[in-house]
Amino acid sequence: MFVAGTGLFALSMLAGCGTMPAGSGAGASNSAAGTLAGIRSTENLSRLVPDSQLERAALQQAGYMASAKRMTHTTGWGKDFASRVNGNHIEGAAAENIAQGRMDIRRLFEMWMNSPPHRRNILDARFTRFGLAYVSDAKNPDWRYWALVLGK
Repeated sequence: MFVAGTGLFALSMLAGCGTMPAGSGAGASNSAAGTLAGIRSTENLSRLVPDSQLERAALQQAGYMASAKRMTHTTGWGKDFASRVNGNHIEGAAAENIAQGRMDIRRLFEMWMNSPPHRRNILDARFTRFGLAYVSDAKNPDWRYWALVLGK
């Protein structure tokens, strides 16, 4: 609980001091649900359900990447993906896809589906829920840092 609260506190502090790039894409999970359902149905896989806990973890990572202006699975707070998952009380199998650039949800998933490791995460039958979020760069709002967290 403390670790998750610390991460959220750090993000809120970044937002409060103006260093967090503007344009949060919290809520992107609902926009992506149909796209993901279509992708997974072609492989006879069950639909992934948007999950606020996973979206919060995705937003934390997108916010960190936007503030650092780089893509990484490890935050500057020394947290790798496994420790962020544990800190957000996400249990069971989990995976993360990240991206950056000028893209909408359609282009984002097209890119991930053309990358074998990202495609494997999206089509992993163990996953039943997901969270997708982005944070836009303050100076260039078309540039987004995306994170997708998948879980059981």
